[in-house]
Amino acid sequence: MTAAREPRASSGPIMIIGGAESHGGDDQILDRFVELCGREQAVIVVIATASVRPHKVEREYVKALRHLGAGIVEPLRLETRAQANEEHAINLLNRATGVFFTGGNQLRITQLLGGSRVDTVLHERLARGLVLAGTSAGATMLAGTMITQGNGTRVSPKTVRTSPGLEFVHGLLIDMHFAERCRLTRLLSAIAQYPHELGVGIDENTAILVTGTRFEVLGTGSVTVIDAGQATTIDTPANEHGPIALCDVRLHVLPAGYTFELNGRCPQIIDTPN
Repeated sequence: MTAAREPRASSGPIMIIGGAESHGGDDQILDRFVELCGREQAVIVVIATASVRPHKVEREYVKALRHLGAGIVEPLRLETRAQANEEHAINLLNRATGVFFTGGNQLRITQLLGGSRVDTVLHERLARGLVLAGTSAGATMLAGTMITQGNGTRVSPKTVRTSPGLEFVHGLLIDMHFAERCRLTRLLSAIAQYPHELGVGIDENTAILVTGTRFEVLGTGSVTVIDAGQATTIDTPANEHGPIALCDVRLHVLPAGYTFELNGRCPQIIDTPN
């Protein structure tokens, strides 16, 4: 039997978004982020490092967040490790009440920011209550272990590839666009290799808001939680193409109106959505 570690945020709160969140109309996820950041008093920094089209992505998010009433929204262009160590970036992050990471390629974020002054300052500010959010690739890298690729249809080691994340949240292994891209086998394959982590698959236009040792589900889709902490069998084949055996793994599917207690690893209903 595997001994589970208790997941938790590094403080925060931290908003982890499954991608394709609404930017006009039902903006409940981004609206909640703006509210947490202070609305009219907010100073929000948008980081599009993951994107190959940062100008376009920055404009979209700056416009959306300002439309929701955020006081100040500024992009922070970080395309080199030198930029991630510049005083300008540090000064801006020290003024911020919230930071938003966009989607793209999560490896760009970890390779350009990992170990930099920006990385250090973000962890320091998060511990003092900075609101941190990420969507798609910008969400995956928030964990200590991040999924980087994989599209297989069977639960096997070959189905998934992982890499170290920036570990703003501890003990979670996150996957994005979950229902839309049929990623259950991918997350199961990852959890078989990291059974001490709690697998969290987040649908599009859906998010979890992690505060301390609890998360709340937001948005229009569902969050799938995979808990292998009490699994009785995890058998990974020597051949990475072979199937993995998983026995007594717990699975929860949670829509908005549910929370999940990370300490006890159990869901709770807090509201019944209309």
